[in-house]
Amino acid sequence: MAANLGFGSLIIAFLLSVYCGVMTVIGGWRKIPVLIESARLGVRLLFPLTSLSVLCLTYLLIRGEFNIYYVYTVISSDLPVHLRLTALWGGQEGSLLFWSWLLALYAFGASGFRRDVDDDLKPWVLAVFAITMAFFLSLSVFFENPFVRMWQTTSGDQLTAMFQPEGALAVAPGNGFGLNPLLRHPGMIYHPPALYLGFVGFTIPFAYGIAALITGRKDYRWIRYTRRWTLLAWLFLSLGLLLGSRWAYDVLGWGGYWGWDPVEIAALMPWLTGTAYLHSIITQEKVGMFKRWNIVLIIVTYGLVILGVFLTRSGILSSVHAFSESVIGPYFWGFVAVVLCLSFGLLAWRWNDLRTEIRLDSLFSREVLFLFNNFVFVGIMLVCLWGVLYPILTNVFLDQKITVGPPFYERATAPLFASLLLLMGVAPLSAWGHSTWKTTKRGLVIPAVISLLVILVTFISGVRSPGALLGFGLIMHVITVTVHEYARGIRVRCRQTGEPVIIAFWKLADRNRRRYGGYIIHLGIVLMALGIIGIEVFQQETQGTISRGETMRLGQYDFTYRDLAVFDSSDGRNIARAVVSVELNGQERAQVFPRRDYYYDSQQPVTVPGVLSSLEEDLYVVLVDWQPISSREATFKIYRNPLINWLWLGGFVLMFGTVVAAWPVTRDERDRAAQMAARLSMKASDQ
Repeated sequence: MAANLGFGSLIIAFLLSVYCGVMTVIGGWRKIPVLIESARLGVRLLFPLTSLSVLCLTYLLIRGEFNIYYVYTVISSDLPVHLRLTALWGGQEGSLLFWSWLLALYAFGASGFRRDVDDDLKPWVLAVFAITMAFFLSLSVFFENPFVRMWQTTSGDQLTAMFQPEGALAVAPGNGFGLNPLLRHPGMIYHPPALYLGFVGFTIPFAYGIAALITGRKDYRWIRYTRRWTLLAWLFLSLGLLLGSRWAYDVLGWGGYWGWDPVEIAALMPWLTGTAYLHSIITQEKVGMFKRWNIVLIIVTYGLVILGVFLTRSGILSSVHAFSESVIGPYFWGFVAVVLCLSFGLLAWRWNDLRTEIRLDSLFSREVLFLFNNFVFVGIMLVCLWGVLYPILTNVFLDQKITVGPPFYERATAPLFASLLLLMGVAPLSAWGHSTWKTTKRGLVIPAVISLLVILVTFISGVRSPGALLGFGLIMHVITVTVHEYARGIRVRCRQTGEPVIIAFWKLADRNRRRYGGYIIHLGIVLMALGIIGIEVFQQETQGTISRGETMRLGQYDFTYRDLAVFDSSDGRNIARAVVSVELNGQERAQVFPRRDYYYDSQQPVTVPGVLSSLEEDLYVVLVDWQPISSREATFKIYRNPLINWLWLGGFVLMFGTVVAAWPVTRDERDRAAQMAARLSMKASDQ
């Protein structure tokens, strides 16, 4: 019953999305309000319909209905309830349904439309939502149906179908394969939903951007409508990437957080262009420039989102993150091609309309620095895109299998990431419109001196890596500039109002949340950069086989193998758990417990490292092998990861800054924004 109800709601949602797509195009083209309103209500109805389908699949997972093929492939009877919920997005069919549900959620929220949204944009915004929903729902209805049942013919062949084939009997296995052990980490409860919320959220600014192109709008009001939605999408995408890095660090047992895996890169690319877009739209709002840039960036971001889904579900990538090979790959490729062709065709049509008469007159003006920022972000994205596509292209056209590994990405992107840090330390000191080197360098003197002192002290302390020295100097430069900007604003406000420093700090940030939230985001990024430099440049590792009571040394630490126990758990695991003591200068600091869990149902092992953490470093111990009978000898791999926890701390600061920047504005800010919009509209009309 639940399977039929879930599939039925999917069919209705698909047909409704097709109806809405047709009605919005006709209504928008012929300006028929009743058709547009009908489609708007239909788009809002997609959310309860897909919610019903998701609830039905969730019910089947919790109940353990193993006659449903998807349930059979992703859970087992001993899986706890919270992991059965995780299984909703743990397989191909469920993840596509989950994606459609999140897209319907965003469409429901964005189709409410604020009163100040211009009527001419509405039908085309709805059209993008409806067409995108129709595509993804068609995949679930026709190709990756999560509700198909298992059947067995009289000849003994097993097959899957939604309804009973002639002469076939239902199959109800007593148990399923179980969830992939790598996905049983708590991070998998949060990482995919956060990532999907980020991906899907960029549909909203894309829809408004396409609507602006169709209607020939030259003002920036469509950006203002979608700014908070874009920040929300960027927040979730950033959180998803951070949680994915933590999952890799905790589960994969290789001592790192980012392996330049193709699927990791597929998620990073839209984050790069989305970040460039967030910076670029500020320029259009402030001075009316970069209209073409903003359209290009949001089209590319949306295209990269769809391309990322295509790459992970087509079967052409080999990754621990990718799903198995599927027939839907070509359909994704076709959808990406159509979207990009139509979008850039519209952009070419409106290219001259998006021209601006304002020129870039000063090399050190903020708009020029933001333009450099766009170039760098797009450059990093192109490096990543080439690294992902090159092995695919050589395999298809030259029949050669080539692997692009981390060294390529690290060498190609390191200078570009350093350039971003440099821009973060210069842009806040520049002015809009006109800013000379003479005026800019005044603000650079103190940060530059402090940065050089940090480099000198770091060098004297024994650090000889040029990359690390440059990185530490740039990080200190950004921190100094950011703190100086805060302090200058607080000092001016205290002088004007007589408020205490704390009150002035709070009210200053409250009056301009976007600006000061951005500064907090920059602080979060440089803290993350500190953690990245620490582990990438200063990581140490060793591996060896030792007997009980023997010791391995790494740096100034001694690691002594104390014991190892092998036992079965009640949830279907065989656990091998070692006890290793960590000693510094002959004194035991703590014990860590690296282990290896073997899951009987899926016949897969998972490595769980033992970690001793501090702000200074992580000591990361992996149990590689052991003697199965006596357990007298065991092989360990040990990593020392300096500063790694600043990566996670910086991520939390980045999240906080994004929340501050996206927080609802005050009435004063709305009034100032309305005045700015009026001025820019007058400029656009003059042009």
